[in-house]
Amino acid sequence: MSIIKQKKTLFMKQTKLVGANLLSAEHPHIAKHTSLQSILLSIAIALVGIVFIYFSLDHDQKSSTLSMTLLTVGAILILVSLYRFFWKSAEMVYTPTGSVVSMGSYYSETDVLPLLQQLIENKNFDQATRVTFKPSGNGRLDYMVSKDGQFAAVQLFRFVPYTYEPVSEIFYYTDADAKAFKTYLETQQH
Repeated sequence: MSIIKQKKTLFMKQTKLVGANLLSAEHPHIAKHTSLQSILLSIAIALVGIVFIYFSLDHDQKSSTLSMTLLTVGAILILVSLYRFFWKSAEMVYTPTGSVVSMGSYYSETDVLPLLQQLIENKNFDQATRVTFKPSGNGRLDYMVSKDGQFAAVQLFRFVPYTYEPVSEIFYYTDADAKAFKTYLETQQH
């Protein structure tokens, strides 16, 4: 067997292709809700923008610089409020507890992936094993964690030219396992 064929076979054995990834998979207890607080903040920002525009049109010609500044700031505030209203008002919620779910990614080198795989499969998050995450890397850990620590999900990825491909299935944790995973993430060095 040639060296190239051996390396390709080894790589294919290490990579487990999974149809869905964590950020696109659906979970029956995760729902998208509209955040009332975010909508109210968007409306308040829009109202401030409208007030700025009103005052910019109310000034006489002597203060044209102030008038243009108020008009520009008002228009920017209205655009920001529209962006927040349409794209940032939705949040993921763990429905059994009503807790907001945050999502994120941590990066590492690929040689750390087997250790992380063992940790998430065995749910052994309280051990003293520490992983140093980096701003970027060839390995990626995607996670979802509820604020109350009652739900967590995690999946590992490896960078293959131009994309990250899954190397693990999606692991879901609830209750004590989810809290342990959340604590483990919070104590890691980033």
